[in-house]
Amino acid sequence: MAGVLNIPKLPRVSPLTFRKQSKPPSISISASSETSDPQPNTASISTKEVQNSSFASSSSSTAAAAAAAVSFAPPPNFKPPEPKRFGIRPDKIWDIIGACLALFFRLGTGIFVSGYSASLVSKDEIPPDQYSLEIGGYKLKETSKIGPRPEKLIEIYEFESCPFCRKVREIVSILDLDVLFYPCPKNGPTFRPKVTEMGGKQQFPYMVDPNTGVAMYESDEIIKYLVRNYGDGRVPFMLSLGPLTTLTEAFAMISRLEKGTYYTPSKLPPKPLEIWSFEGSPFCKIAREVLVELELPHIQRSCPRGSPKRNILLEKAGHFQVPYLEDPNTGVQMFESAEIVDYLRATYAQY
Repeated sequence: MAGVLNIPKLPRVSPLTFRKQSKPPSISISASSETSDPQPNTASISTKEVQNSSFASSSSSTAAAAAAAVSFAPPPNFKPPEPKRFGIRPDKIWDIIGACLALFFRLGTGIFVSGYSASLVSKDEIPPDQYSLEIGGYKLKETSKIGPRPEKLIEIYEFESCPFCRKVREIVSILDLDVLFYPCPKNGPTFRPKVTEMGGKQQFPYMVDPNTGVAMYESDEIIKYLVRNYGDGRVPFMLSLGPLTTLTEAFAMISRLEKGTYYTPSKLPPKPLEIWSFEGSPFCKIAREVLVELELPHIQRSCPRGSPKRNILLEKAGHFQVPYLEDPNTGVQMFESAEIVDYLRATYAQY
């Protein structure tokens, strides 16, 4: 491409602070979470029956009524963009560069499914309608070891810039799990207040598994629980280093420190959005940051390398690329992270 890009300087990042909030008013929603402030090392686990775990029943009656009363439609003259593999819109160059730091500090954790292996095979060995990378006249055959699949979506309450939450998002990708995320940005009015009501304290992440009735705090305990029930029982090396894991998670997000942290006033949709993504992708990260800031519940269809869901997305959309957003509230289906960010803000933000 001819010409010279005038790339702006990186914005100055202010330190991230976590302020204790006053007790919020009680609302009838099913949400949960873990604060970035380290808490005493005591896991909080509840095996009581988890009620009202679906999105519709997890919203407060007031919020649900308000959501039902609001109509949602794509922005005027909206047209989904054509996917451009590895294309970066000029105004997002520094966003993607900053999000790429995680690949260095976390050594690609979350990019591969557990038990991932790859080999070069002849083109004829993989049908043309199946996902594969083509390299020098060969195709890359990728396999992985998938554990038991939960019947119901696991629910996780978290926010993007919390290093403890990132640890759990990484294991979700490694285990190739589909998860219903309830974003809990600071000052968020809908889901964050429910944390204290459900678990007795505001701490992130907080997990609810409707398949077993288990609800729990503590990122390390959540990781152990997930690998025990939906993996091979072994915690991946990069998630087993204790304080060093948390430190590298924090470094991984240092250039995006306040992104995905604070609530932007928004309209709560009646149905959760769906996003095909995986932890470790810088393109997925900038889309998820806005989903969190707008407090938009979303189902993540995890599809890291080695995931069989890559074939599912290829069949569904005729192309594989992430992130891929499906919005059942407007009928929009689209690729391209920069345009997804614009769409989410135009559709759900209240300015």
